[in-house]
Amino acid sequence: MSKRPLVGVICCQRNPDDPFQGVAERYLKVAPFMEADLVLVPSLPDIMDATSILSRLDGVMLTGSPSNVAPKLYGSADAGEGPFDPGRDAMSFRLIAESAEQNRPVLGICRGFQEVAVAYGATLRPDLGAAGREQVHHAAPDVAFADMFAFEHPVDLAPEGVLERVMGAPSITVNSVHFQGIRDLGSKLAVEATSPDGVVEGIRPKTGERILAVQWHPEWRVADNANSRELFAWFGLLLRGATMQEAAERVAEMARQAG
Repeated sequence: MSKRPLVGVICCQRNPDDPFQGVAERYLKVAPFMEADLVLVPSLPDIMDATSILSRLDGVMLTGSPSNVAPKLYGSADAGEGPFDPGRDAMSFRLIAESAEQNRPVLGICRGFQEVAVAYGATLRPDLGAAGREQVHHAAPDVAFADMFAFEHPVDLAPEGVLERVMGAPSITVNSVHFQGIRDLGSKLAVEATSPDGVVEGIRPKTGERILAVQWHPEWRVADNANSRELFAWFGLLLRGATMQEAAERVAEMARQAG
């Protein structure tokens, strides 16, 4: 039996009174769509060595989380709105840096998108769920959990970008479950997707690392969403050594053959 790629999934600290490291199961249930195995990476930077961990992984997935990236990490003097998870911040940034150094692919989702953005020089804003915006990015606070993930809007995919090639379409509809997002992109990131109000929703480094991040939640009910399945299939090919463009072309070809 051939060995499947191994992906490290970042943990978050939960329950401050009796801390434990956890990941929502929906992030783990994407494994079949990547044809990969998963291990949890604790956000305990004082005792976990990112260099050593990455040497035994084929890639990293940075998940969403209830916590926010600490504003000081992108140069803001604002105290920001928690909860915060400094261990997660430190571990994620080390994993991103080491992944770039060791040429390991990274897929960032929601908070993971924001971590990749900040690691490459972007700043964040906290107001994307505010009522009265042209495009609100989060459902009302009193809705049921499933209804929160049912809140959707379209995104335009960058022409000839990785996501446009993977999805085989100029735009797709995504769920929207975030209050924070990119304020200033900086100079090191390429835009892969944009919402109708101009908010950046997909990014990758211009410098060629196999790192891509999306602001939405493709892991949510992934089996029911063809675009999400294509994204994780694409990442599975990266885990096996493909470049971003090679993987995108392969997924597009598989979709043509199936369709």
